[in-house]
Amino acid sequence: MAKSQQQDAWEFFGDLLKERRETAGLTQSELGRRVFVSGAYIGLFEQGIRKPQRDVAVRIDEVLQTGGIFERTWRNLINKSPYASYFSEVAELEAVATKICEFAPTVVPGLLQTAEYARAVTVAMHPFAAEEFIEEKVTARTDRARILKDATRPEYWVILHEHAVRTPVGGPAVMARQLDHITALIRERWVLVTVLPRTVGAHASMNGTLKLMEFEDQPPTAYTETSFSGTLLDDPAVVKRAQRAYDLLRVATLSPEASLALIESAAEDYRRCASTT
Repeated sequence: MAKSQQQDAWEFFGDLLKERRETAGLTQSELGRRVFVSGAYIGLFEQGIRKPQRDVAVRIDEVLQTGGIFERTWRNLINKSPYASYFSEVAELEAVATKICEFAPTVVPGLLQTAEYARAVTVAMHPFAAEEFIEEKVTARTDRARILKDATRPEYWVILHEHAVRTPVGGPAVMARQLDHITALIRERWVLVTVLPRTVGAHASMNGTLKLMEFEDQPPTAYTETSFSGTLLDDPAVVKRAQRAYDLLRVATLSPEASLALIESAAEDYRRCASTT
C-alpha cells in the first residue's frame, strides 16, 4: 500500500525526534522514562508507526529543550487529518494491522460502509454542515475501506448487533444496498461477519463500539468509542480485558451461515419496502 502524505509527515516527526534525542545523548529507554512511556514506544514514534498523545509531545519538548517544536508539529499533523482528533491514530493503525476485530452495536462500522450509507450517518451527525465538509468526511471513510482490498489486507472479523442491521439508515433502498455490500464482502471472504441477535439482551460491551487490532511488530491495541469521543487503549491488562469481552460477544452470536442468511433476508425486506414507496 502506498504511503500517504500524512504517514510521510509522521515519519519526518520520527526522524526529527531521533535526531534530537541522539543529540541530547539519550537512549530510547532513557527518554521514555523521562516522558513516562516505554523505550519501545519511543522507538515506534521514531519509526512513524505510533503517534504520541499531545501531553507526551509536550514532555518531549521539555526534556529535549526543543522550544515546543514537537507539540507544534503534532498540532499541525492532527489538524490536517480528515478524522476527529481521537480517531486519527486509529485510522493510521488500521492500515498496518494484521488483524482487526470489531463490534458494532448500532451502526455498520466505517470499514464496511458504502458511500451513501456513510453520507446518511454524517448528515445525521452534522445536519447544518456545508456540503464540502460532508463530502470530505464521506471520502475519508470510504478511503479507509481500501485496506480490505489490498494485497496485505488484515484479517477482519466483525460482530454486528442486529440493531445495526435493522435500523434503516438512509432509507430502505440505501440500507438494502449497504447489506448487499456486506454480503458481497462475506462471499468474497474479505470479512467474517456474525450477528448478535436482539434476543440476547445484555451483552459484554454495552457502552459503545469495540475495535481490537493486532500487528506484526508492536503490541495489540483496543479502541472504544461513544457518540462524541473515543479512547485508544494499549495497556496490556486493559487490552486483555477488551479481548475477553470480544470473546464473550463472539460466543453469543449466530453462526456465520445463520448471520449471512439474516443479513440477506433483511436486505430483501428493505428492497420490498423500497419498491412500495
